[in-house]
Amino acid sequence: MEWLITLIGAAMVLIILRDVFHTLWHPTRHGGLSRVVMTLLWRLSTRGRKSSRTAGLAGPVGMVTVVATWACAVAVGWALVYWPHMPEAFSFSGTLEPSEHSGPVDALYLSLVTVATLGLGDIAPSADWLRIVAPLEALVGFALLTATVSWILGIYPALARRRALALRISQLSRADLAAGRPAADAGAAVLGQLAADIARTCVDFLQYPESYYFHDGPGDISLALALGYAADLAELRTGHPGYRSAAAVLATALDDLATVLDQRFLHTGGPRQQVLAAYARDHGSP
Repeated sequence: MEWLITLIGAAMVLIILRDVFHTLWHPTRHGGLSRVVMTLLWRLSTRGRKSSRTAGLAGPVGMVTVVATWACAVAVGWALVYWPHMPEAFSFSGTLEPSEHSGPVDALYLSLVTVATLGLGDIAPSADWLRIVAPLEALVGFALLTATVSWILGIYPALARRRALALRISQLSRADLAAGRPAADAGAAVLGQLAADIARTCVDFLQYPESYYFHDGPGDISLALALGYAADLAELRTGHPGYRSAAAVLATALDDLATVLDQRFLHTGGPRQQVLAAYARDHGSP
């Protein structure tokens, strides 16, 4: 029975580490826990479209919730590894009575101290195998902290690129309207750069799928609301061969983006126009 509890704790730790790996270090996958938490918070925050502030909190709160869940699950898993072997496999400081400090709370305390790399030393492993396992928990705690920082440093630049793309599309739209010219006058070079930026955003959604659950807000920095004009640009055709080629590349980039959005998040099964409309509804103004 003791070893069964230990194995359950070890399995819990391995499941969390697998989720961390697929969330942060496997760019074409999406961790199960992060997907469930982020999706649930997004749906709750956007239900009824009561407030853009509520939707804007979904992404940051979701990240905090996922990281807190990882840390708590790792601590509990290692506590289950320690608890069945207390007190005989541990040494206690002179101020502690081993028989009185060998319960699940004490095991959790030891796990939290170890994963936080505090190393207070009032309870320490004495069995040989535990003297190896306990430092591994400290390494996992350090890796979890590093992974969290890497996650933040990866997602927020992706958000900045997405919002910059939306602002660029909005500027093209406003320039056409202000000058009274058709959208075709944006030029082949502009469309080519726009296609490249959309391709970069497509990669961001693949590598950082959690970034989908960050609300850009209404206005010029909302990519969901700006993509309609980009689709209009891609559909225009002029006699200039360079422009026709650039428009075709832009249309292909939009198709690729729609495919990623549909397969990962929206699941409409429809053509590009339907997917982009669903994206606009999901991220549109409350």
